[in-house]
Amino acid sequence: MPTYVYGITGADHPLHLEEVFGVGESPAPLRTVRTGDLTAVVSDAPEGLRAKRRDVQAHQRVLEVLMGDGATLPMRFGLLAPDDEQVASALDAEGDRYRARLQELDGHVEYHLKVARDEDDLLREIVAESEQVRELRERTRDQSGAHDERVALGELISHEVSARSSAEAEDLAQRLSPAATRLSAGEPSSTHFLNVSFLVPEDGVESFVQAVERESDQRGDAYTFTLTGPLPPYSFV
Repeated sequence: MPTYVYGITGADHPLHLEEVFGVGESPAPLRTVRTGDLTAVVSDAPEGLRAKRRDVQAHQRVLEVLMGDGATLPMRFGLLAPDDEQVASALDAEGDRYRARLQELDGHVEYHLKVARDEDDLLREIVAESEQVRELRERTRDQSGAHDERVALGELISHEVSARSSAEAEDLAQRLSPAATRLSAGEPSSTHFLNVSFLVPEDGVESFVQAVERESDQRGDAYTFTLTGPLPPYSFV
C-alpha cells in the first residue's frame, strides 16, 4: 500500500499526535519513519484519494499540531511514496537539505498577500500623468476613423498598466520585507497585481500584520488587500 506523507521534522520533535488522525474515510492511523535525526510523519494512503474537504482538513490538522510543537517541513496535500522504505531513502538522500530547511523555518509561519487596485482609479492616474495618452485620446475622440491611433492608444495604456502594476508590486513587497525573514513572489493575475508569500517569525506576526494594515490604509479604498495566514510555510519548503 502506498505511503501518504504529511511532513518532516527533526528526530527530537515531541510528536504529540495521539488524538490526531490522517486522511481517509476511515481515518488512517499516523506513524513515523525515522532515519538518524529526521522523522517523516506518514500513514497508509487510502484508495481513490481526492482533495475532499474532510481529507484536506485532516492533512492541515496534522501539520498544525506538528508546527505547534516545533519546526516542520509541510508536504502539500496528496504526496505519496510507494512505501515506507522509499520515504526512508528520501530522508537519507536529502538529509542535509531537509536539516538546513528545518533550521530556517524553525519558529516561522507563512502569510500570503494579494493586492488588487480598482481599474478605473489606475486609468485615471495614467491619463492624468501621461501626456502621450491624453494626446492620443483626443485624436481618437475627434477622428472616428483613426484606427491605427486607437490601436496605439490601447497598446500604450496596456503597457502603462503593466509597468505601473509591476513597479507598485515591487515597491510594496520591498516595503513589507523588513517585517519578514523571506518572501516568495508568485505570478500576478488579471485581478491582483501583487501575489506574494512572506515567511514571518512567530514572534513578529503582530508587527507584520500591522505593517500590512498601514500600507492598506495609506492606499485607500481603491485598493483591496487580502491577507491569509498564519499558514504552514508551504512556499518555502
